[in-house]
Amino acid sequence: MINPFLLEPYTSKELFCDRELELKEIVSLLTNGSNVTLISPRRYGKTGLIFRAFDDLREKKCTCIYADIFSAQNLDDFLKILSEAIVSAVTSESIIKKFFNALKNARPTLSYDPVSGSPQVSLSFLMDSQKPPTLKSIFDFLEKQETQIIFAIDEFQQIREFKETNTEALLRTYIQQLHHVKFIFCGSKKHLMTDMFTNAKKPFYESSRTIYISRIDADKYKVFITGLFKKAGKSIDDDAVDFILGWTKRHTYYTQFVCNQVFADSSQRITLEDVKNVASKILRFETTNFIERRNLITEKQWKYLVAVAKEGEVRKPTAADFLMKYKIGNAATAKKILTALVEKELLLEQSDLSGKSYSVYNVFMSRWMESL
Repeated sequence: MINPFLLEPYTSKELFCDRELELKEIVSLLTNGSNVTLISPRRYGKTGLIFRAFDDLREKKCTCIYADIFSAQNLDDFLKILSEAIVSAVTSESIIKKFFNALKNARPTLSYDPVSGSPQVSLSFLMDSQKPPTLKSIFDFLEKQETQIIFAIDEFQQIREFKETNTEALLRTYIQQLHHVKFIFCGSKKHLMTDMFTNAKKPFYESSRTIYISRIDADKYKVFITGLFKKAGKSIDDDAVDFILGWTKRHTYYTQFVCNQVFADSSQRITLEDVKNVASKILRFETTNFIERRNLITEKQWKYLVAVAKEGEVRKPTAADFLMKYKIGNAATAKKILTALVEKELLLEQSDLSGKSYSVYNVFMSRWMESL
């Protein structure tokens, strides 16, 4: 029996939960001439949402391209990833040939990974000065195609890490000239993405409509989970589903992972005890990884992280009662630790009308820390 709780970002509409409002908004904005910015913590399901949107956009005869630039360190990497994404989205050899011919400032070479079969593009340059024109050539080529193109660039904030400090301005200059190419800019570092698109001093200011991805509604998630178990010929008790949603904090990846393991380990009927056993098994398996992470930060940072985990969520991270309870130190020290842990993506910072809140980014590690 195939496990319906797959750990890939997206497989089909039937295995995708909710996000109906966000999906409708994304498709509407893109097909009516706007770029879209998606911001969410890691593993909240934004990549899956992009591919789900691609399904609907392809029905509207759009050509959809996806590029994850998380690994890019410079403009060279960026050009390579964009080129490979375009080649992957295009099946016609004649169009690939035209694309390579359009890259007049570069010498492109195409090969295929012997294991995955995915295309690999190498770009050679005689001079660094040829790289910016090549970026423009890529967008010019897409603009000339006879179809509406939707280009999703994941982990977009990574361009700020490039040694070429003008990449952000360069991209904005080229992109604003396009009419038949619309973009989905995605990012998981909220403070960077927000600054890029809402700071009036930055190149991408108000160039896109921003959508923040939050947790899936608990009731809809429960119906979805129960329904998938039922379709697979299994039943799961209500309190067992409630436990999964509470224990994983409805963080999409962790919820999906627990459901995947519960499905794999269970018989026809799944009880609360079955789910708790799976949760304990997951923490036992992950313990070594958690201990290794402890070795990567200071003692004070680890102590602060454990304190946040035990609280579940902290809204006043430098408050005297919180610092005294866990013997962390003074407010100035706590503020420095907090900033460092957020930058290392060990603490998740979120905002609502009540202000900011902090929690341990890795939900499984947070649950493990609660017992320390």
